[in-house]
Amino acid sequence: MPLHQPRSGRASGATSADQDLNLQLLVTPLPHDRFPSEGRDAKVTMQTLRAELLLDGNSKQNLATFCQTYEGDEVRELMALAVDKNLIDKDEYPQTAEIERRCVAFLADLWNAPGSPVGCSTIGSSEAAMLGGMAAKWRWRARRRARGLSTDRPNMVCGSVQICWKKFARYWDIELREVEMEPGRLCLDPERMLEQVDENTIMVVPTLGVTYHGLYEPVAELCAALDALQERTGLDVPVHVDAASGGFLAPFTAPELIWDFRLERVRSINASGHKFGLAPLGVGWVLWRDRQDLPEELVFHVSYLGGDMPTFQINFSRPAGQVIAQYYDFVRLGRQGYRLIQQACADNARHFAQRLTALGPFTLVHDGDAASGIPAVVWTLAEGAETRFSLYDLADRLRMRGWQVPAYPFTGSLAGTAYQRILVKRDFSREMADLLLEDIRQALVFFQAHPVSAPLTASEAASFSHL
Repeated sequence: MPLHQPRSGRASGATSADQDLNLQLLVTPLPHDRFPSEGRDAKVTMQTLRAELLLDGNSKQNLATFCQTYEGDEVRELMALAVDKNLIDKDEYPQTAEIERRCVAFLADLWNAPGSPVGCSTIGSSEAAMLGGMAAKWRWRARRRARGLSTDRPNMVCGSVQICWKKFARYWDIELREVEMEPGRLCLDPERMLEQVDENTIMVVPTLGVTYHGLYEPVAELCAALDALQERTGLDVPVHVDAASGGFLAPFTAPELIWDFRLERVRSINASGHKFGLAPLGVGWVLWRDRQDLPEELVFHVSYLGGDMPTFQINFSRPAGQVIAQYYDFVRLGRQGYRLIQQACADNARHFAQRLTALGPFTLVHDGDAASGIPAVVWTLAEGAETRFSLYDLADRLRMRGWQVPAYPFTGSLAGTAYQRILVKRDFSREMADLLLEDIRQALVFFQAHPVSAPLTASEAASFSHL
């Protein structure tokens, strides 16, 4: 591009201002380490930052994330309308508060809550999970104190859980009794659960869509085992269901699966609106079976914004747009729309899984079957297969084509084996599935011609920290 200004800006299609802008983009980097002393031109700053963000991956090819990567124009407009609204300020924004209330009512209906359920939105399912866990601890502590018993050794029992539960246990001083994976026993089962439960167990947490392999843990079987335990011993242990993904899938694609408030032992449920709830990033939900399941001590009454505002979220100032967009999705799609979208995701997952096994030495762990788990495909290298690469090498090779397809270990005795996974979301079409399959095929051809002398390991592949 010539640096001199052309004689006629009109003839060249560029004005003098355009040329000045282009020059500034070329020679003025953004500040990196020290707070800038002076401001910058808005357009130049925007253009420079936009160019820098091109270095991020393409979110449509990010098959590692559970979060939605598609939003329509209407959702973007609603988000813009609410950019200056603080969701917590219910006195100032009463209609937004009403929209949140409607969403809670919809979820109570979707998850078959009897009586008088109570719930709220959160920043994501991690905050929602922590609120459910806090309520369980407070209820357990109140019962123990009423009987004059010690409250200094609470524990929770779960299978291989998402990192938010490890955070919860550490932050709130809970012993995490995590039942890790074994060959043929990937999910929490009644037998191993009962081995961990005692009088200090504040809750059992089954996951409806385990992060590692996508399978649903058997909530009804776990509840039945706890029912029998109470009959034998009098020990009453509640269940909190982590339905971060499955809470917006099972009601539509596996309606016969009993996992929600139809089970009396289920006292609370968390879910992520920005995963398979189809909402934009930044919204989760937590519901309690009955108002008495949320201890009053956890509800704070705020007056300094005007009026009396009870709140029990951890975050106080937070945007309202995601909740408004969630309500839009609920109303626009309805049960039929959600069922069609989620079933299409499951169908595309099955399509991918069927063709993957024909490509190479892969063994499926989960093929996306909607009755048993979320629309994900999880695989490992076939036992005894003579391969010239690791799954970490395959993930690295696919990243060259823009695909983010993580390879990672499971837990327990399976921690030494690599697994790989894709999440099939709303914007992962059949066309994209076939493109990814072709890239996997070409990667296998490459490894055949250029065998890896020292295949990548999990520690070598972990090159990026989110901290």
